[in-house]
Amino acid sequence: MTEPGPPLATLLVADDDPAVRQSLERTLTREGYAVVLAPDGQAALERLQAGGIDLVLSDLKMPGLTGLELLREAKAVAPDVDVILLTAFGTVEEAVRAMKDGATDFLTKPFQRAQLTKVVRQALERRDLIAQNRALQKRLDDLLRQGNMIGTSPAFRRLMTLVQQVADSSATVLVQGESGTGKELVARAIHDRSSRRNGPFVAVNCAALPETLLESELFGYEKGAFTGAGARKEGRFELADGGTLFLDEIADLSAVTQPKILRVLQEGEFERVGATKTIRVDVRIVTATNQDLATLVREKRFREDLFYRLNVITIQVPPLREKHEDVPVLAQHFLRVYAAKNNRQLDGFTDEALGCLEAYSWPGNVRELENVVERAVVLARGSRVDAADLPDAVRERPVMLTRGGPQGPGAGAVPEGVFQIRVGTPLAEVEARLLEETLRLNHGNKTLTAKMLGIDPKTVFRKLKQGEAEDGTP
Repeated sequence: MTEPGPPLATLLVADDDPAVRQSLERTLTREGYAVVLAPDGQAALERLQAGGIDLVLSDLKMPGLTGLELLREAKAVAPDVDVILLTAFGTVEEAVRAMKDGATDFLTKPFQRAQLTKVVRQALERRDLIAQNRALQKRLDDLLRQGNMIGTSPAFRRLMTLVQQVADSSATVLVQGESGTGKELVARAIHDRSSRRNGPFVAVNCAALPETLLESELFGYEKGAFTGAGARKEGRFELADGGTLFLDEIADLSAVTQPKILRVLQEGEFERVGATKTIRVDVRIVTATNQDLATLVREKRFREDLFYRLNVITIQVPPLREKHEDVPVLAQHFLRVYAAKNNRQLDGFTDEALGCLEAYSWPGNVRELENVVERAVVLARGSRVDAADLPDAVRERPVMLTRGGPQGPGAGAVPEGVFQIRVGTPLAEVEARLLEETLRLNHGNKTLTAKMLGIDPKTVFRKLKQGEAEDGTP
Protein backbone atom coordinates (compact mmCIF):
# COMPACT_ATOMS: atom_id res chain seq x y z
CA MET A 1 0.00 0.00 0.00
CA THR A 2 1.48 3.33 -1.04
CA GLU A 3 1.92 6.09 1.50
CA PRO A 4 -0.29 9.17 0.94
CA GLY A 5 1.61 12.11 -0.53
CA PRO A 6 1.91 15.54 1.06
CA PRO A 7 -1.24 17.69 1.09
CA LEU A 8 -1.91 19.76 -2.01
CA ALA A 9 -2.38 22.86 0.14
CA THR A 10 -3.44 23.94 3.63
CA LEU A 11 -6.95 25.42 3.82
CA LEU A 12 -8.36 27.40 6.75
CA VAL A 13 -12.13 26.92 7.23
CA ALA A 14 -13.92 29.47 9.45
CA ASP A 15 -17.60 28.85 10.31
CA ASP A 16 -19.57 29.14 13.54
CA ASP A 17 -21.65 26.06 12.64
CA PRO A 18 -19.83 22.86 13.78
CA ALA A 19 -21.74 20.70 11.30
CA VAL A 20 -20.67 22.89 8.38
CA ARG A 21 -17.05 22.87 9.58
CA GLN A 22 -16.99 19.08 9.82
CA SER A 23 -18.66 18.65 6.43
CA LEU A 24 -16.17 20.95 4.74
CA GLU A 25 -13.29 19.20 6.51
CA ARG A 26 -14.42 15.77 5.26
CA THR A 27 -14.96 16.98 1.68
CA LEU A 28 -11.69 18.89 1.37
CA THR A 29 -9.59 16.23 3.14
CA ARG A 30 -10.81 13.63 0.63
CA GLU A 31 -9.58 15.92 -2.13
CA GLY A 32 -6.07 15.83 -0.68
CA TYR A 33 -5.99 19.12 1.22
CA ALA A 34 -4.88 19.73 4.79
CA VAL A 35 -7.72 21.48 6.65
CA VAL A 36 -7.48 23.77 9.69
CA LEU A 37 -10.75 24.66 11.47
CA ALA A 38 -11.71 27.89 13.24
CA PRO A 39 -15.05 28.44 15.08
CA ASP A 40 -15.18 32.20 14.42
CA GLY A 41 -13.50 35.06 12.59
CA GLN A 42 -11.17 36.07 15.42
CA ALA A 43 -9.83 32.54 15.81
CA ALA A 44 -9.35 32.34 12.03
CA LEU A 45 -7.42 35.61 12.00
CA GLU A 46 -5.09 34.44 14.79
CA ARG A 47 -4.44 31.17 12.94
CA LEU A 48 -3.80 33.05 9.71
CA GLN A 49 -1.24 35.27 11.46
CA ALA A 50 0.66 32.14 12.50
CA GLY A 51 1.41 31.44 8.83
CA GLY A 52 1.30 28.33 6.68
CA ILE A 53 -2.18 28.91 5.22
CA ASP A 54 -2.71 28.77 1.43
CA LEU A 55 -6.44 29.57 1.17
CA VAL A 56 -9.25 30.72 3.50
CA LEU A 57 -12.91 29.63 3.29
CA SER A 58 -15.01 31.76 5.62
CA ASP A 59 -18.68 32.03 6.46
CA LEU A 60 -20.02 35.52 5.81
CA LYS A 61 -22.29 35.73 8.88
CA MET A 62 -20.37 34.99 12.09
CA PRO A 63 -20.57 36.48 15.58
CA GLY A 64 -17.81 38.93 16.43
CA LEU A 65 -15.56 39.26 13.40
CA THR A 66 -17.72 38.77 10.29
CA GLY A 67 -16.57 37.20 7.07
CA LEU A 68 -16.19 40.59 5.35
CA GLU A 69 -14.19 41.93 8.31
CA LEU A 70 -12.03 38.80 8.29
CA LEU A 71 -11.48 39.33 4.56
CA ARG A 72 -10.23 42.88 5.10
CA GLU A 73 -7.98 41.83 8.01
CA ALA A 74 -6.65 38.87 6.02
CA LYS A 75 -5.62 41.12 3.12
CA ALA A 76 -3.62 43.22 5.58
CA VAL A 77 -2.01 40.28 7.42
CA ALA A 78 -1.44 37.85 4.52
CA PRO A 79 -2.08 39.64 1.20
CA ASP A 80 -1.01 36.59 -0.84
CA VAL A 81 -3.66 34.33 0.75
CA ASP A 82 -6.98 34.30 -1.13
CA VAL A 83 -10.36 34.22 0.61
CA ILE A 84 -13.57 32.48 -0.53
CA LEU A 85 -16.73 33.60 1.28
CA LEU A 86 -19.63 31.22 2.07
CA THR A 87 -23.15 32.19 3.10
CA ALA A 88 -26.69 30.92 3.25
CA PHE A 89 -27.94 34.48 2.89
CA GLY A 90 -26.23 35.38 -0.32
CA THR A 91 -27.39 38.38 -2.30
CA VAL A 92 -26.01 40.05 -5.39
CA GLU A 93 -25.11 43.14 -3.33
CA GLU A 94 -23.14 41.10 -0.80
CA ALA A 95 -21.33 39.23 -3.57
CA VAL A 96 -20.35 42.48 -5.31
CA ARG A 97 -19.16 44.02 -2.04
CA ALA A 98 -17.11 40.91 -1.20
CA MET A 99 -15.46 40.85 -4.62
CA LYS A 100 -14.65 44.56 -4.37
CA ASP A 101 -13.03 43.95 -0.99
CA GLY A 102 -10.80 41.30 -2.53
CA ALA A 103 -12.66 38.00 -2.20
CA THR A 104 -11.56 35.43 -4.78
CA ASP A 105 -15.02 33.88 -5.04
CA PHE A 106 -18.42 33.73 -3.36
CA LEU A 107 -20.47 30.56 -2.76
CA THR A 108 -24.06 30.36 -1.56
CA LYS A 109 -25.06 27.47 0.74
CA PRO A 110 -26.01 24.78 0.08
CA PHE A 111 -23.43 24.08 -2.63
CA GLN A 112 -22.44 20.89 -4.40
CA ARG A 113 -19.17 19.13 -3.64
CA ALA A 114 -18.07 19.50 -7.28
CA GLN A 115 -18.80 23.23 -7.17
CA LEU A 116 -16.78 23.68 -3.98
CA THR A 117 -13.76 21.70 -5.16
CA LYS A 118 -13.76 23.51 -8.50
CA VAL A 119 -13.72 26.94 -6.84
CA VAL A 120 -10.96 25.85 -4.44
CA ARG A 121 -8.86 24.38 -7.25
CA GLN A 122 -9.24 27.52 -9.39
CA ALA A 123 -8.28 29.77 -6.47
CA LEU A 124 -5.12 27.75 -5.77
CA GLU A 125 -4.22 27.63 -9.47
CA ARG A 126 -4.60 31.42 -9.60
CA ARG A 127 -2.33 31.78 -6.57
CA ASP A 128 0.32 29.53 -8.12
CA LEU A 129 0.16 31.44 -11.40
CA ILE A 130 0.61 34.77 -9.63
CA ALA A 131 3.60 33.38 -7.69
CA GLN A 132 5.19 32.07 -10.90
CA ASN A 133 4.64 35.40 -12.64
CA ARG A 134 6.21 37.28 -9.73
CA ALA A 135 9.22 34.97 -9.73
CA LEU A 136 9.61 35.38 -13.49
CA GLN A 137 9.28 39.15 -13.29
CA LYS A 138 11.86 39.31 -10.51
CA ARG A 139 14.23 37.22 -12.60
CA LEU A 140 13.70 39.48 -15.60
CA ASP A 141 14.22 42.56 -13.42
CA ASP A 142 17.46 41.07 -12.10
CA LEU A 143 18.66 40.38 -15.63
CA LEU A 144 17.74 43.89 -16.73
CA ARG A 145 19.41 45.50 -13.75
CA GLN A 146 22.56 43.38 -13.54
CA GLY A 147 23.02 41.63 -16.85
CA ASN A 148 23.83 37.97 -17.41
CA MET A 149 27.08 36.22 -16.63
CA ILE A 150 28.69 37.16 -19.93
CA GLY A 151 32.28 36.98 -21.05
CA THR A 152 34.84 35.37 -23.35
CA SER A 153 38.15 36.14 -21.65
CA PRO A 154 40.37 33.42 -20.17
CA ALA A 155 39.74 34.88 -16.68
CA PHE A 156 35.98 34.62 -17.19
CA ARG A 157 36.21 31.05 -18.46
CA ARG A 158 38.30 30.04 -15.44
CA LEU A 159 35.71 31.64 -13.15
CA MET A 160 32.81 29.78 -14.76
CA THR A 161 34.71 26.48 -14.67
CA LEU A 162 35.13 26.89 -10.91
CA VAL A 163 31.45 27.84 -10.51
CA GLN A 164 30.45 24.64 -12.32
CA GLN A 165 32.77 22.54 -10.16
CA VAL A 166 31.42 23.80 -6.84
CA ALA A 167 27.74 24.14 -7.80
CA ASP A 168 26.60 20.60 -6.94
CA SER A 169 28.52 20.32 -3.69
CA SER A 170 26.99 21.25 -0.33
CA ALA A 171 30.06 23.23 0.73
CA THR A 172 29.80 26.84 1.84
CA VAL A 173 31.25 29.20 -0.77
CA LEU A 174 32.93 32.55 -0.12
CA VAL A 175 32.87 34.87 -3.14
CA GLN A 176 35.47 37.63 -3.00
CA GLY A 177 36.03 40.54 -5.32
CA GLU A 178 35.90 44.29 -5.71
CA SER A 179 32.62 46.18 -5.64
CA GLY A 180 30.72 45.94 -8.90
CA THR A 181 32.36 42.73 -10.18
CA GLY A 182 29.09 40.73 -10.01
CA LYS A 183 29.49 38.65 -6.86
CA GLU A 184 25.73 38.15 -6.50
CA LEU A 185 25.57 36.97 -10.10
CA VAL A 186 28.23 34.38 -9.27
CA ALA A 187 26.20 33.25 -6.26
CA ARG A 188 23.07 32.96 -8.41
CA ALA A 189 25.03 31.05 -11.07
CA ILE A 190 26.10 28.55 -8.38
CA HIS A 191 22.46 28.15 -7.30
CA ASP A 192 21.14 27.81 -10.86
CA ARG A 193 23.64 25.03 -11.64
CA SER A 194 23.06 23.11 -8.40
CA SER A 195 20.54 20.46 -7.42
CA ARG A 196 18.78 23.21 -5.44
CA ARG A 197 17.94 25.17 -8.59
CA ASN A 198 14.18 24.60 -8.11
CA GLY A 199 14.36 25.92 -4.55
CA PRO A 200 14.42 29.60 -3.56
CA PHE A 201 17.42 31.91 -3.96
CA VAL A 202 17.27 34.49 -1.16
CA ALA A 203 19.73 37.40 -1.00
CA VAL A 204 20.49 39.60 2.03
CA ASN A 205 22.82 42.59 2.07
CA CYS A 206 24.25 42.50 5.59
CA ALA A 207 25.61 46.05 5.30
CA ALA A 208 22.27 47.54 4.28
CA LEU A 209 20.47 46.68 7.55
CA PRO A 210 21.26 47.99 11.03
CA GLU A 211 22.21 45.38 13.61
CA THR A 212 18.87 45.75 15.40
CA LEU A 213 16.98 44.73 12.24
CA LEU A 214 19.41 42.25 10.72
CA GLU A 215 18.81 39.51 13.30
CA SER A 216 15.01 39.64 12.92
CA GLU A 217 15.40 39.78 9.13
CA LEU A 218 17.59 36.67 9.09
CA PHE A 219 15.82 34.59 11.74
CA GLY A 220 12.30 36.06 11.79
CA TYR A 221 10.33 36.95 14.91
CA GLU A 222 7.26 36.04 16.92
CA LYS A 223 4.28 38.27 17.52
CA GLY A 224 5.04 40.66 20.38
CA ALA A 225 8.79 40.01 20.29
CA PHE A 226 9.36 43.77 20.17
CA THR A 227 7.42 46.97 19.64
CA GLY A 228 5.73 46.84 16.25
CA ALA A 229 5.86 43.05 15.91
CA GLY A 230 2.13 42.66 15.35
CA ALA A 231 2.37 39.24 13.75
CA ARG A 232 4.82 36.39 13.31
CA LYS A 233 7.29 36.82 10.47
CA GLU A 234 9.46 34.17 8.83
CA GLY A 235 13.13 35.07 8.45
CA ARG A 236 15.35 34.72 5.41
CA PHE A 237 16.74 31.37 6.62
CA GLU A 238 13.23 29.91 6.66
CA LEU A 239 12.37 31.45 3.29
CA ALA A 240 15.52 29.89 1.79
CA ASP A 241 14.77 26.39 3.12
CA GLY A 242 15.58 23.88 0.38
CA GLY A 243 17.48 26.49 -1.60
CA THR A 244 20.37 28.95 -1.30
CA LEU A 245 20.85 31.90 1.05
CA PHE A 246 23.25 34.55 -0.25
CA LEU A 247 24.76 36.77 2.46
CA ASP A 248 26.40 39.76 0.79
CA GLU A 249 28.86 42.04 2.62
CA ILE A 250 29.42 39.30 5.21
CA ALA A 251 32.37 41.20 6.68
CA ASP A 252 29.92 43.76 8.09
CA LEU A 253 28.26 41.25 10.43
CA SER A 254 28.37 42.48 14.02
CA ALA A 255 30.05 40.57 16.83
CA VAL A 256 26.56 39.78 18.16
CA THR A 257 25.25 38.24 14.93
CA GLN A 258 28.38 36.28 13.95
CA PRO A 259 27.97 33.46 16.53
CA LYS A 260 24.31 33.04 15.56
CA ILE A 261 25.28 32.57 11.91
CA LEU A 262 27.95 30.11 13.04
CA ARG A 263 25.36 28.07 14.92
CA VAL A 264 23.16 27.74 11.83
CA LEU A 265 26.19 26.63 9.81
CA GLN A 266 27.16 24.04 12.41
CA GLU A 267 23.76 22.79 13.57
CA GLY A 268 21.33 23.85 10.84
CA GLU A 269 18.97 25.31 13.44
CA PHE A 270 17.98 28.59 15.11
CA GLU A 271 15.13 30.31 16.99
CA ARG A 272 13.04 33.23 15.85
CA VAL A 273 13.46 36.42 17.87
CA GLY A 274 11.18 36.15 20.90
CA ALA A 275 10.68 32.38 20.52
CA THR A 276 11.92 29.28 22.34
CA LYS A 277 11.05 26.71 19.67
CA THR A 278 14.02 25.57 17.57
CA ILE A 279 13.60 25.60 13.80
CA ARG A 280 15.67 23.37 11.52
CA VAL A 281 16.40 24.35 7.92
CA ASP A 282 18.22 22.86 4.94
CA VAL A 283 19.99 25.84 3.39
CA ARG A 284 23.15 26.14 1.28
CA ILE A 285 24.97 29.34 2.23
CA VAL A 286 27.00 31.45 -0.20
CA THR A 287 28.63 34.60 1.16
CA ALA A 288 30.44 37.51 -0.44
CA THR A 289 32.66 40.40 0.56
CA ASN A 290 35.00 42.96 -0.96
CA GLN A 291 37.10 42.98 2.22
CA ASP A 292 39.96 40.71 3.26
CA LEU A 293 38.41 38.43 5.88
CA ALA A 294 41.77 36.92 6.82
CA THR A 295 43.02 40.39 7.77
CA LEU A 296 39.87 41.05 9.78
CA VAL A 297 40.42 37.77 11.64
CA ARG A 298 44.00 38.80 12.52
CA GLU A 299 42.67 42.15 13.73
CA LYS A 300 40.09 40.33 15.93
CA ARG A 301 37.21 41.98 14.02
CA PHE A 302 35.84 38.71 12.61
CA ARG A 303 35.50 35.35 14.32
CA GLU A 304 38.14 32.86 13.25
CA ASP A 305 35.83 29.83 13.58
CA LEU A 306 33.18 31.53 11.43
CA PHE A 307 35.80 32.48 8.85
CA TYR A 308 36.88 28.86 8.45
CA ARG A 309 33.24 27.76 8.17
CA LEU A 310 32.61 30.31 5.41
CA ASN A 311 35.93 29.80 3.66
CA VAL A 312 35.50 26.15 2.67
CA ILE A 313 35.66 27.13 -1.01
CA THR A 314 36.75 30.59 -2.15
CA ILE A 315 35.93 32.06 -5.55
CA GLN A 316 37.83 35.19 -6.52
CA VAL A 317 35.91 37.31 -9.05
CA PRO A 318 38.45 39.15 -11.22
CA PRO A 319 38.05 42.90 -11.71
CA LEU A 320 37.11 44.13 -15.17
CA ARG A 321 40.58 45.57 -15.77
CA GLU A 322 41.92 41.98 -15.70
CA LYS A 323 39.52 40.79 -18.39
CA HIS A 324 39.39 43.63 -20.90
CA GLU A 325 38.39 41.19 -23.64
CA ASP A 326 34.97 41.08 -21.97
CA VAL A 327 34.39 44.85 -22.16
CA PRO A 328 33.06 44.93 -25.76
CA VAL A 329 30.85 41.87 -25.14
CA LEU A 330 29.38 43.30 -21.96
CA ALA A 331 28.98 46.75 -23.51
CA GLN A 332 27.03 45.32 -26.46
CA HIS A 333 24.80 43.36 -24.07
CA PHE A 334 24.01 46.40 -21.92
CA LEU A 335 23.40 48.45 -25.06
CA ARG A 336 20.75 45.99 -26.25
CA VAL A 337 19.09 45.90 -22.82
CA TYR A 338 18.91 49.68 -22.33
CA ALA A 339 18.12 50.48 -25.94
CA ALA A 340 15.04 48.25 -25.61
CA LYS A 341 14.16 49.75 -22.24
CA ASN A 342 14.40 53.31 -23.62
CA ASN A 343 12.81 52.48 -26.99
CA ARG A 344 15.96 53.45 -28.91
CA GLN A 345 17.23 52.02 -32.20
CA LEU A 346 21.03 51.74 -31.89
CA ASP A 347 23.36 49.63 -34.04
CA GLY A 348 26.24 49.46 -31.56
CA PHE A 349 29.38 51.50 -30.87
CA THR A 350 31.76 53.37 -33.13
CA ASP A 351 35.34 52.11 -33.21
CA GLU A 352 36.44 55.20 -31.32
CA ALA A 353 33.89 54.62 -28.56
CA LEU A 354 34.89 50.96 -28.20
CA GLY A 355 38.54 52.02 -28.07
CA CYS A 356 37.75 54.36 -25.17
CA LEU A 357 35.80 51.66 -23.33
CA GLU A 358 38.63 49.15 -23.71
CA ALA A 359 41.28 51.64 -22.58
CA TYR A 360 39.49 52.71 -19.40
CA SER A 361 40.51 51.06 -16.11
CA TRP A 362 36.92 50.60 -14.76
CA PRO A 363 37.45 51.14 -11.01
CA GLY A 364 33.71 50.48 -10.54
CA ASN A 365 33.94 47.29 -12.62
CA VAL A 366 30.92 45.84 -14.45
CA ARG A 367 28.46 47.99 -12.51
CA GLU A 368 30.24 51.14 -13.69
CA LEU A 369 30.32 49.86 -17.29
CA GLU A 370 26.57 49.20 -17.14
CA ASN A 371 25.90 52.73 -15.87
CA VAL A 372 28.13 54.27 -18.55
CA VAL A 373 26.38 52.35 -21.32
CA GLU A 374 22.92 53.24 -19.98
CA ARG A 375 23.92 56.92 -19.95
CA ALA A 376 25.35 56.67 -23.47
CA VAL A 377 22.17 55.04 -24.79
CA VAL A 378 20.10 57.95 -23.46
CA LEU A 379 22.49 60.63 -24.80
CA ALA A 380 23.42 59.06 -28.17
CA ARG A 381 22.46 61.31 -31.09
CA GLY A 382 23.35 59.01 -33.97
CA SER A 383 22.61 55.42 -34.91
CA ARG A 384 25.65 54.27 -32.90
CA VAL A 385 27.14 55.29 -29.56
CA ASP A 386 30.13 57.56 -30.24
CA ALA A 387 33.02 58.56 -27.98
CA ALA A 388 31.35 61.96 -27.50
CA ASP A 389 28.44 60.17 -25.78
CA LEU A 390 30.75 58.76 -23.08
CA PRO A 391 31.71 60.50 -19.80
CA ASP A 392 34.92 62.54 -19.81
CA ALA A 393 36.63 60.11 -17.43
CA VAL A 394 36.10 57.25 -19.90
CA ARG A 395 36.88 59.27 -23.01
CA GLU A 396 40.16 60.72 -21.78
CA ARG A 397 42.85 58.16 -21.02
CA PRO A 398 44.65 59.29 -17.86
CA VAL A 399 48.38 59.96 -17.77
CA MET A 400 50.46 59.06 -14.72
CA LEU A 401 53.52 61.22 -14.11
CA THR A 402 56.24 59.59 -11.97
CA ARG A 403 59.46 60.92 -10.49
CA GLY A 404 62.82 59.21 -10.61
CA GLY A 405 63.67 56.22 -12.77
CA PRO A 406 61.25 53.86 -14.45
CA GLN A 407 59.23 51.60 -12.23
CA GLY A 408 60.93 48.35 -11.44
CA PRO A 409 59.75 45.12 -9.85
CA GLY A 410 58.01 45.75 -6.57
CA ALA A 411 57.60 49.46 -7.26
CA GLY A 412 53.83 49.10 -7.60
CA ALA A 413 51.75 48.16 -10.62
CA VAL A 414 50.46 50.77 -13.03
CA PRO A 415 46.65 50.55 -13.28
CA GLU A 416 45.36 49.12 -16.54
CA GLY A 417 44.36 51.87 -18.95
CA VAL A 418 46.82 54.39 -17.44
CA PHE A 419 49.61 55.77 -19.64
CA GLN A 420 52.72 56.26 -17.48
CA ILE A 421 55.34 58.92 -18.28
CA ARG A 422 58.40 59.74 -16.15
CA VAL A 423 58.85 63.42 -15.44
CA GLY A 424 61.79 64.69 -17.57
CA THR A 425 61.17 62.29 -20.47
CA PRO A 426 62.11 64.03 -23.77
CA LEU A 427 59.08 65.26 -25.68
CA ALA A 428 59.96 63.22 -28.76
CA GLU A 429 60.00 60.06 -26.65
CA VAL A 430 56.66 60.99 -25.05
CA GLU A 431 55.18 61.45 -28.53
CA ALA A 432 56.56 58.11 -29.70
CA ARG A 433 55.27 56.32 -26.60
CA LEU A 434 51.83 57.87 -27.00
CA LEU A 435 51.67 56.79 -30.64
CA GLU A 436 52.81 53.27 -29.75
CA GLU A 437 50.27 52.88 -26.93
CA THR A 438 47.38 54.20 -29.03
CA LEU A 439 48.29 51.86 -31.89
CA ARG A 440 48.39 48.95 -29.47
CA LEU A 441 45.00 49.91 -28.10
CA ASN A 442 43.55 50.04 -31.62
CA HIS A 443 45.16 46.73 -32.64
CA GLY A 444 47.37 48.45 -35.23
CA ASN A 445 44.57 50.42 -36.92
CA LYS A 446 46.45 53.53 -38.09
CA THR A 447 43.38 55.41 -39.31
CA LEU A 448 41.57 55.05 -35.99
CA THR A 449 44.79 55.92 -34.13
CA ALA A 450 45.07 59.15 -36.13
CA LYS A 451 41.44 60.00 -35.35
CA MET A 452 41.90 59.42 -31.61
CA LEU A 453 45.08 61.55 -31.55
CA GLY A 454 43.51 64.28 -33.67
CA ILE A 455 46.16 64.15 -36.40
CA ASP A 456 46.23 63.32 -40.10
CA PRO A 457 46.66 59.60 -40.96
CA LYS A 458 49.64 60.55 -43.13
CA THR A 459 51.35 61.87 -39.98
CA VAL A 460 50.98 58.48 -38.32
CA PHE A 461 52.55 56.70 -41.32
CA ARG A 462 55.34 59.26 -41.45
CA LYS A 463 56.19 59.02 -37.74
CA LEU A 464 56.11 55.23 -37.84
CA LYS A 465 58.44 55.25 -40.81
CA GLN A 466 60.67 57.73 -39.02
CA GLY A 467 60.76 55.53 -35.94
CA GLU A 468 61.67 52.48 -38.00
CA ALA A 469 64.52 54.41 -39.61
CA GLU A 470 65.87 55.46 -36.20
CA ASP A 471 65.67 51.87 -34.97
CA GLY A 472 67.45 50.65 -38.08
CA THR A 473 64.43 48.53 -39.05
CA PRO A 474 64.46 47.88 -42.79
